[in-house]
Amino acid sequence: MVSTPFKPTQKAWAKAIARPGEEFALTPLSIVSGAIPAGLQGTLYRNGPGRLDRGGKHVGHWFDGDGAILGVHFRSTGASAVYRYVQTSGYLAEAQQDRFLSANYGMTDPQGVWNFWWRVLSKQDSLKNAANTSVLALPDKLLALWEAGQPHSLDLETLETKGVETLGSLQPTQPYSAHPLRDPLTGEIFSIGVDIQGNLHIYKSDRTGQIKQQTVIKLNDLPFIHSFALAGQYLIFFLPPLKMDKMAVLLGTKSYADSLEWHPASRTQILVVDRETFDVVSRGETEPWFQWHYGNACVEADGLVRLDFVRFTDFSQTNEYLREVATGTTTTVANGNLWEVRLDPKTAKIVSMQEVLDRSSEFPVVSPQSIGRSWRHTYLALQRKSAGDSEFFGAIGCFDYETGTLTEADLGENMYTVEPLYIPDALNPDRGWIMTVVYDGNNDRSEVWIFDFDRLTEAPICRLALPGVIPFSFHGTWRAV
Repeated sequence: MVSTPFKPTQKAWAKAIARPGEEFALTPLSIVSGAIPAGLQGTLYRNGPGRLDRGGKHVGHWFDGDGAILGVHFRSTGASAVYRYVQTSGYLAEAQQDRFLSANYGMTDPQGVWNFWWRVLSKQDSLKNAANTSVLALPDKLLALWEAGQPHSLDLETLETKGVETLGSLQPTQPYSAHPLRDPLTGEIFSIGVDIQGNLHIYKSDRTGQIKQQTVIKLNDLPFIHSFALAGQYLIFFLPPLKMDKMAVLLGTKSYADSLEWHPASRTQILVVDRETFDVVSRGETEPWFQWHYGNACVEADGLVRLDFVRFTDFSQTNEYLREVATGTTTTVANGNLWEVRLDPKTAKIVSMQEVLDRSSEFPVVSPQSIGRSWRHTYLALQRKSAGDSEFFGAIGCFDYETGTLTEADLGENMYTVEPLYIPDALNPDRGWIMTVVYDGNNDRSEVWIFDFDRLTEAPICRLALPGVIPFSFHGTWRAV
C-alpha cells in the first residue's frame, strides 16, 4: 500500500494524517510531565478517520476516512491506552482487497455507476458506513457513530467491534447521527438522523441507549442537519439554506459533498420541537449562515432560549476546506466564529444575535452537567493568534459569558489540538479538567494533555505519551467509572 507522503512545503500538522494510524493493544502510558489527578477515574474515547488512503488511492474528503477509536483508561494504578479501527463490513472488505469499494460522502462509487445501482437494487448499503465521527458510551457498550447510518457497538475496554447496533428498534434504512445529547438529570439520550427523502428522525433513549420514543418530521428539500441543541424542554434546529442535487446522488454521478449547493438568497430555517411530545412548537427563518456544531442552549427566566454555536459565512467554503485537510494542504479560508443567539421558542423568532468571539474556532463544548441548562463557560479549539489561515487549531479557549473574556492555552509552535472535553472531577463536583489529544509536529508524536479547567494559561497539569501518532479525530466522550 502506498501512503500519501508528507511534503516539506506542507505545514507540520499534515504529518499527523500523512499515513494511516497504526493500531495498538492496551499499553501503559508514561507520564511526560506532571501527575494524573486523583479524581480522574474513567475513560476518554475519541473517534476520527484513522486512514485516508487504500491501495495507493486517496479519499475524496476528510469525512471518508475509516473510523478508528482511541481509548485512554484512567485507573488508580495509572493510565493505559488502546487504538483500534472499527471493523465495519466496508472496512473489512476493503482491507481484504486493498482498494476502495464503495461510495462515501466525498466519493462516488469507485467501481462505477452500475455497481452503485446494483448495490441499491440488491438493498445493500450504497455508502460505506465509515463509523468515524463520534462515540456514545453506554453502560455495557461503546457506540461508534456516523452521520448517515446505524451505530457500531464496541467493547468498552478492548474496543473490539461487536457489530451493528439497533438500539432496540433502528431499521437498516434509519440514520442515527453522530451528535446525541444526554440530559444530565434524567439520563435521557436524544439523537436525530436525516434520510435521503428529507425526513428528520428524532429519537429518545433511556440511559442504556434503548430507543423508547421516536418520530419523523417531513422537511422541505433535503436539509443538512449535522447536529442540534437541547434547551430545557425544547430541541432546537437551525436548517441552513442548502439544496442537494438529489437525482445526481441517486444516479451515482455525484458524491454527497459535490451535490450540496449553497443558496445564500434563501434563509436559514429554525425548527423548535417539544422534547416530550416531539410536536413541532414553531417554525421560523432568519438570515443565511451555516453551522456544524452548537455549544449549548438553555431556557432563561424570561422564557427565551439562549444558544451558542460556531457560525460560518457559508457551507461551500467550510466544506472545501475540510476536503483539502485530507490532502495535507489547505488554501481555502473558512473561519468559523462563536455566536450567541436568543430566540423565542413559541414563535421561532430571533430576538438578539451577536458574535461573541472574533477568532477562528470550532468544536464548542460545555461541562456535561450543563447540557440543556444555564452555563457560563464554553470551551473551543482555536487557531493561535500568530497562525495563518492554513494552520490547524493550536490553542484551547474558554469564553466566559459572565465577564465577556477569553482565556486560552496556546500549545506552542507546531503543536495541534482536537476538540477539548470538560471532564468532571469525581472527588469535587465543582471542579474539572480540560482534556485533549495533542499532535506534536516538532517530534511527530501524540500525547494526552490535561489542564485545570480554570487555569488554561498555566502549563498542563499532566502530559501522557501515546504509543503512536493518532490522526486528528473529530469528537470524543468521557465515561466515568
